[in-house]
Amino acid sequence: MASERLEPLERLTDMFRRLDGVGKKSAMRYAFCVLNFTDDEAKAFAEAILAAKSDIHQCSRCQNITAGELCPICSDERRDTGVICVVEDPRAVFAIEKTRQYGGLYHVLHGTISPARGITPDRLKIRELLTRLQTEEVSEVILATNPTVEGEATAMYIAKLLSPLGIQVSRIANGVPVGGDLEFTDEVTLRRAMEGRYLL
Repeated sequence: MASERLEPLERLTDMFRRLDGVGKKSAMRYAFCVLNFTDDEAKAFAEAILAAKSDIHQCSRCQNITAGELCPICSDERRDTGVICVVEDPRAVFAIEKTRQYGGLYHVLHGTISPARGITPDRLKIRELLTRLQTEEVSEVILATNPTVEGEATAMYIAKLLSPLGIQVSRIANGVPVGGDLEFTDEVTLRRAMEGRYLL
């Protein structure tokens, strides 16, 4: 009977455990935090999750997440439209933006090539990138995938695809530790990696 009474708490804890990087203890702590919400706070929390799920989609231009047709970066007329920084996921966009040193546009792949996990190039937003390069005036593509085996393989694959197009292709410098994620890299290191990028 006691387990039945606690079943909603266990379900809530299990949902929090589905989040990246959240272990059993953290999930339980988050669940108890929710229990301490007022009814209005709990309702607002649930509504925020539902609204994010229903209203946020991919930008039609760069594939970043947005609530509008275009993301705020693509909509910003002050950005340098001649440079596109290619990243693995939207979290990398937020990380690079925090450096306040990059003024171009982005293209989000939503993953990396990984045969072991069944992720082939056609499952990424590479086709959309090639379409952009055919329709937009782009002088440089910066490959800022994570310095992992999959990230490096993806960068090299894209570099080979772009080589016949006559567009300058560069790779961020190794200020980012091998095996690391841009999301967790400090702003100074990211800025230096962008400034020290090299041609491919």
